Amino acid sequence: MDPLAGLQITTNFGATDWVIVATFFVAATAAGMWAMRFIRNMEDYVVAGRGIRTYLGVASMIAAELGLVTVMYSAQKGFACAFSAFAIAALAAFAGLVVGMTGFIVVPLRRMGVMTIPEYYERRFNRKTRLLGGFILAMSGILNMGMFLKADCMFITSVMGMNSDFALKVSMTIGVLTVLLYTAVGGMIAVVFTDYLQFAVMSVGLVVTSILLLGHFGWNQVMDTVMQIKGPAGFNPLLPESGLGGSYLVWMLFLGFISSCVWQTSVMRATSAENTRVVRRTYIWGSVGFLVRFLVPYFWGICAMVFMWQTAHTRAIFFAPDVSSNVQLRAMPIALSAILPAGFIGLLTAGMLAAAMSTHNTYLHTWSAVLTQDVVAPLTHGKLTNRGRILCARILQCCIAVFLLVWGLWYPLSEALWDYMAVTGSIYFIGAFAVLVGGLYWKRASIAGAYGAFCCGFLMIIGLKPVQHAFGLHLPGSGQYEGLTILVLALTVMVVLSLLKPDRDKGGWEQFGHKGSESQSHGDEVESPKEGE
Repeated sequence: MDPLAGLQITTNFGATDWVIVATFFVAATAAGMWAMRFIRNMEDYVVAGRGIRTYLGVASMIAAELGLVTVMYSAQKGFACAFSAFAIAALAAFAGLVVGMTGFIVVPLRRMGVMTIPEYYERRFNRKTRLLGGFILAMSGILNMGMFLKADCMFITSVMGMNSDFALKVSMTIGVLTVLLYTAVGGMIAVVFTDYLQFAVMSVGLVVTSILLLGHFGWNQVMDTVMQIKGPAGFNPLLPESGLGGSYLVWMLFLGFISSCVWQTSVMRATSAENTRVVRRTYIWGSVGFLVRFLVPYFWGICAMVFMWQTAHTRAIFFAPDVSSNVQLRAMPIALSAILPAGFIGLLTAGMLAAAMSTHNTYLHTWSAVLTQDVVAPLTHGKLTNRGRILCARILQCCIAVFLLVWGLWYPLSEALWDYMAVTGSIYFIGAFAVLVGGLYWKRASIAGAYGAFCCGFLMIIGLKPVQHAFGLHLPGSGQYEGLTILVLALTVMVVLSLLKPDRDKGGWEQFGHKGSESQSHGDEVESPKEGE
């Protein structure tokens, strides 16, 4: 029986709100379609002709990383961990700032001129490494975004007061078809252009909603209620009762670096940048976005906790010992639907819809581009034309869209959404981190070491709760122990196999420019006469 079936909370979403959401929906789709006129070749389609400058790169990065799914899984974390969750936001911002200041991984990749990370694997190692890395990256990324559509539509339907399974399925279908339409047609130019539009709408909604929530509850009530429910664990992330702890925070710090410099959807902004100085600026300013993208929805989740605690009926549903992840995910949008005034809630929903679209178009575009550039094209030995590559990418986007519908409705989400995403993403990025660090900063890194590191990442599948249940395992934590252990294993395997089976030809290292890195660095300083913009 659905625990929300008897829930009686009136939504303020009315006719005016429907008009606002519909208007934005049509406008965003038309803007994406308009971008088709700028597509001339695969470089335009994948990396927007490498013409992205600082202001547009920052807006696009923040919009893509602050999707509706981000708001949903962060609000769920705020609901479960209260103010202790703020530590995750601080760690993410710190990691993004370090990457921007040092250029760790992203600057060398941009200097090399690659369009995707697996393209680097071929230049540094060989084509088979690119095929393996590209396939694992895309499969992990597609699996990672498997819950995006469901989480996004749970927000939309909950705000509108439609909590039935049928409404969820219909909204999922309409949403993915719309994003698929303008992403497939407009490519990266559509992604960046619509991200900029969506960033503006979303930013206003985030700020105003936070002010309204604070005015509704008052800071003292929020703090007192959190203390009543969680005690000191609601404020101290190092306490085991907080649901976090020291090992989990170390895992979050690593994820912060990964989301900045290894995850392809973020790196796509670096490879699309006008030059390496724009890359650094994008990440330095983008670190503020990494902070905000967590802090604001954490606060919304905390306010949802306060709201649901106020009545015995909602308390019994949302604070039950065996409460499901799906029920917790609905807490924040249900609370907003009852608190926010009519009219504004339509603007907020439009902003959240913008956030959903910006994330979906980025991920659809990214994974189809990786599969096309790093799996299909290499298999054709360079015989695939620009037109053929764009067609292939569009076909793959349709296949990914079908997967999102099927997986989102089938997978039994038994862990927190954020932890699901961390585990599925790490199937690729643990091995990729070892390969990139070894390949970029260690001359002796070899093909054998790269293969071994990638294979280690596969072991992270054990972090998913349904997989553990299938094998009769009950591992502690939320994937942090498996993740940190396999990370150490991947780095060790990379080193050991590289030493045991070195490459005879170090041409990949020299081709990357390590011998001439000094001269290349000087070249970066004059890469664009428009750098002052």
